Formats: sequence, structure tokens, C-alpha cells
Amino acid sequence: MIMRSFAGATLVALLSGSVFGQTTDAKPVFEIADVQVSAPSTSTNVYMRGGVIRGGRYEVRTANMVDLISTAFGVDRDKVLGGPNWLELDRFDLIAKVPSTTTPEDLKLMLQALLADRFKLVVHTDSKPLPAFVLSLGKGKPKLKEANGDGNMGCQNQPQTPEPGKIPNAVVACRNMPMAAFVLNLRGMAGNYLTGPVVDQTGLKGTWDFDLTWTARALLSVAGSDAISVFDAVDKQLGLKLESQRVPTPVIVVDSVNEKPTDNPPGVTKSVPPAPPAEFEVADIKPSLPDAKQNGRMQNGRLDLVAFPLKMLINVAWDINSDEMLAGAPKWLDSARFDVIAKASTEGPVPQVDFEALRLMLRALLVDRFQMKTHMEDRPINAYNLVAAKPKLKKADPANRTGCKEGPPPDGKDPRDANPMLSRLLTCQNMTMAQFAGQLPNLASGYIHSPVVDATGLDGAWDFTLSFSAAGLLQLGQLGTGRGGETGQPAGSAPTASDPNGAVSLFDAVNKQLGLKLEMQKRPAAVLVIDHIEEKPTEN
Repeated sequence: MIMRSFAGATLVALLSGSVFGQTTDAKPVFEIADVQVSAPSTSTNVYMRGGVIRGGRYEVRTANMVDLISTAFGVDRDKVLGGPNWLELDRFDLIAKVPSTTTPEDLKLMLQALLADRFKLVVHTDSKPLPAFVLSLGKGKPKLKEANGDGNMGCQNQPQTPEPGKIPNAVVACRNMPMAAFVLNLRGMAGNYLTGPVVDQTGLKGTWDFDLTWTARALLSVAGSDAISVFDAVDKQLGLKLESQRVPTPVIVVDSVNEKPTDNPPGVTKSVPPAPPAEFEVADIKPSLPDAKQNGRMQNGRLDLVAFPLKMLINVAWDINSDEMLAGAPKWLDSARFDVIAKASTEGPVPQVDFEALRLMLRALLVDRFQMKTHMEDRPINAYNLVAAKPKLKKADPANRTGCKEGPPPDGKDPRDANPMLSRLLTCQNMTMAQFAGQLPNLASGYIHSPVVDATGLDGAWDFTLSFSAAGLLQLGQLGTGRGGETGQPAGSAPTASDPNGAVSLFDAVNKQLGLKLEMQKRPAAVLVIDHIEEKPTEN
């Protein structure tokens, strides 16, 4: 899968002062900055986009204030606390002029100064006990091999070929790993288990070689005798202990911030650098070998894709997440697979390419090489209304920040402990039903591919949790019953029923847990129509 790439940062260098929000002459600032409230979006996938420098232009789109603070101070989003309830709801666009030699640290300082100036943001640092997973020594001697320094540091996935009817485990081989680096990797590798940061308290120095095998949390109940949780795997295979605790954690606390930015100075919109051309410097497309396995990555402005169906490339390039949103596609789009190697121009001390810029580059490449002709057209597609049945919602505490987070509520009760097939757990606070309906396509990808309309008639804001299974698990659970079948939900199909093995569909969860219903109806939506496309690309 193509992953959005961004540079990491540490908190230590940014927490040297006790109060932020004031700027000094010594701090770097944007030469020119255009700040605006984001226009309403019809997309079902809204998140912070951009955040890299190209052509002397720094651009961030559809970012909420938590995104901006997290980026400016180099902290995880869950370490931004306090502030008004709109902090995760309102979204903003920023375009600024910066020197191409701007360092990541200077860029953060520029963004800090802009937030203080245009939003009157004032924050301070603190330490709060937050949920975390602590890695510590077990009862016996660690089952780790001291590394000899050969090879690169890192954990590499080891592809598995499971026996028919069996679920493959995740297997990683870690080499030359310090424990401090391993805990950072572990959350990314086993995210369904680890809903908070992982902290190293092993006291182990040096670097280590080891392998780790575990079962994805959602597959524990269907994996049979080979099933093993990541907690048991760390215990039995590494001789270490991984457990949930509350740990004192450095945080950023929002003291005050304005909901609307101050007005742009006159002429700013015309003065910011124009967007660079959405095109690769060089690109190569060729048909894939028959036995090639699909994989892909983007690193330092280079795109490497192997055995990608052309339809999948089109979906990525036009941000399409449902077959209903694509019309006029010939049948061979699914079977025609291609390798793509492309290089985008980069600049600055840390070469990067914005994922959205990459998407537009890929779109231009496909249009050029496959002689595509397309247009957008409103067509009726399957959509949902959110309606009230017998609501089971709790009136919200208006002091809470509005939003839904992945993971258990503050009391720590996690229904996934009893039923691992509930791979998704949303904790929502201070949400109106209109806000919840608007976020459902983002929160429940795989089930919903178009905007949801609130028809509940419920006023006010609410607190609730919602636990359900990822769409692909509903049929996967049938492996345990011998029924087999494909995974996922066909585009435009009726709501998927829950599975006897414990998988719960989004639709059943919304009905039984919230007392609401998602009712399907036809509604017009913008659909990409392919008027013409060649089966073979032009020569490289």
C-alpha cells in the first residue's frame, strides 16, 4: 500500500520553555502566509493533507487545530490536551512562502509563530498520567541474542504462506535493535493491540537480534491452535512483559486559542508561490510479470509499485474508494497489472513529497500514458441516512473536546478483550448526530463510501462508544465454520449481517449499541466516468 510519508520529530528539544504563544525576533517566521477556514468538503476521507515544502511553498490543507499544534510542536496528537471543544472539528488551509533550505526544526518554529499570531494560541507544557503500554523484564532471563552489529537496524516483515484454511500469523525479524527503537516500531506493527504509546522500561542496553510471531487481534478467534496475542508473544518468545499502565507523559496543554484566524493582509493570496506542476521528473510504466507479487512504497520522492492493477492505480489517483464511484471502466482494468517506477522532484534538507501531490502526479501520468479521457458526472449511488430507532445515548459533558477516537473510553473497558473480532472501537464525546453522520465515512471505511445524512431528529450532543468488526472480517470469520467465502462487502450491497463467529457489522453495532439505524437510499454523487482508455501504455 502507498503510505503517506512524513518526518518524525522528538519532544525533548521543544519542551525547553514553559509557555508558548509569544514570538521573539530570534524565531524564524513565514515570509508570507495565507490562512483560511477550509471550504466544506464532499469527500468521505477528510484528514490533514500536505505539510512538505515544494517550490518554496509550504501547504497544509484540511488540518484541524490538533493537527496544527501536533505538527508545530512535534508531538503525537494524543499528547495535545485541553482547549475548546471545536479543536478537532474545525479545519483550516495554510499556504506559506518559505526558503527551500528551511530545516524541519525551523519549519516547526515558523508554524508555532503563525499559530500564536493568527490564532492567538497559548499553550504550556506539563506532565500527565496517560494510558501507555510498558515493556519491562519478565520473571526469567530475556530470550534475546546480543547483536554483533552486522547489517542494518530494523524489523522486517517475513511473508508467510499459510496452509489451506489457516490464518497466517504476523512474523517480523528484528536485527540490531535497541529497546528504545523496538518500542517505537512495535506500536506500528501491532496497532490493533496497542492503542497508546509503548514505553521501554526494560533497562536493557545495547542492540539485539530476535524474531517475533503473533496473531492479529481481530483474527484470534478464527486462527485456531496457532493463535497467540502480541502480549503472549512478547512474554513467551522474548522473555519480556508488555502491559497497560498509566505513565507520566510530557504533554502540550492548550490554554487559549481563537476559533477563527485573523484576516489575511491585503494581496497575500496572490503573493504566495504557485503550486508546482503535478508531474514526475521521470516515470516508467510496464506490464508486470505474470508471477509478480503486488507491493509498493514511496521514499524520498521515489515511487516503486509492482503488479498493481490499473483499476487500483486509478482509484489511488482519483481518491476513489468504491466501484460505484467509477463508471465506464472496461473489465480488463481489474486484470491488467503494471509496474510503475517514478521520481518526483524534491528539495530541502529532508526530501519529501506530499501524498496529495503524488496522487495528482500519478493522475497526470495515467492520463498521458493510457490516453485517458474522463469527466465527473452526478449519478445515483447507494447512500445512507442515520435514523433514530430507540436511542441509547448519554448526554454529553459540554466541557469535553468534540470528536471520536480509536480505543477504549477513559474507564478503560475494552469489549475487544472479550471478543477479538470487534477489531474497531470508537469512543465519541460531545458529538451531535449531524457531526457523527458526517464523520461515519471516515470512521467506517469499507462499509460506507458516500456522505451520510443525519435524519435522527436528535438535538444536542452525546457521548457513546461503538465497537464493530472491520468489513473484511465478517466473511473471514466463516473460515471457522467451513463456509469460506470472499472478504469484504460488495459495493452497493445491502448492510452486511453479523457473523456467528463473533464478527459484528457496523450496521448491527449502530442498531444494537446506539439504538440508531443506517437506512440505504439512492442519492446523486459525483462519479468519475471513463470516456476512453487504452489497454497498453505508450512507450517509455
